[in-house]
Amino acid sequence: MASGTEIRIGLAAYPCAQRAAVLGLQDLLQAAGGLEKAARGLRVEIAEDFAGDEQFDAVILPPCLGARPEGEALAEVSAWVARQHEGGALVCSICAGAFPLAESGLLDGRQATTHWALAPAFAQAYPQVQLQAERLLIDDGDVITAGGLMAWTDLGLRLVARFLGLAVMLETARFFLIDPGGREQSYYNLFSPDLSHGDAPVLKAQHWLQAHYPEPVTVPRMAAAAGLEERTFLRRFQAAAGHKPSEYLQQLRVAKARERLELSTASIESIAVEAGYLDVSAFRKLFQRIVGLSPSEYRKRFAPARG
Repeated sequence: MASGTEIRIGLAAYPCAQRAAVLGLQDLLQAAGGLEKAARGLRVEIAEDFAGDEQFDAVILPPCLGARPEGEALAEVSAWVARQHEGGALVCSICAGAFPLAESGLLDGRQATTHWALAPAFAQAYPQVQLQAERLLIDDGDVITAGGLMAWTDLGLRLVARFLGLAVMLETARFFLIDPGGREQSYYNLFSPDLSHGDAPVLKAQHWLQAHYPEPVTVPRMAAAAGLEERTFLRRFQAAAGHKPSEYLQQLRVAKARERLELSTASIESIAVEAGYLDVSAFRKLFQRIVGLSPSEYRKRFAPARG
């Protein structure tokens, strides 16, 4: 454990762990601990022995590329995480690192995040976790989960602030040219409809929606496009597409609006109408809820600079 002047952080080099994240975190945290304003040092070690009893003050499960750890490897890493937590360590995960963390049972009944593309598999494997995949980072005190592959920068800064203070965190962010401001995965999570589910009538409705989304769309019209009775359509659409029809339509319309905000100079009012919303105020509220930014904030952040 840490002495009065040193904090030990273990970076778990489990199978498939992304080396870029492991080494990047090591560089960031060690640099922060070496700043003049830092009252204590950070000793960052790469942990590879998951059967040992070495105890850290914080442990980090990095993202992984390719297949996630399974079987004995998953059991070994999750058991190590549980022992570290029981010994008083702050436990953190990034992206797919949430899987061995959830396997340990430490996320049961808690809010947590992972990469948005992994959210369906995570939710199926660990239904007892309150998954919020739109969040980039969730700090739950003794457990911190971060979302995307590059969210290790956000987690690193959070740990620097936790252990060394806000002033050192801001100085570290300036040194590494990292934006310390709040971000969320929903800014980057573009709606990608599932068209490979194999339910032909539902696929017909999805194709119909791609052409008719700006119109006054109703469930009866969607069911007719699918050739199904309305109650059957509602059940099968959600099972196949992963959304209720109304939610799917909202996601599709907002995705189209995002494209227009990025690629055109049209007014937000006209983009709302093009997407199927006559009530511009309602469109703004829906866009904010789904994306996490207002339409004007989204355009400012993501539209290319125009000369």
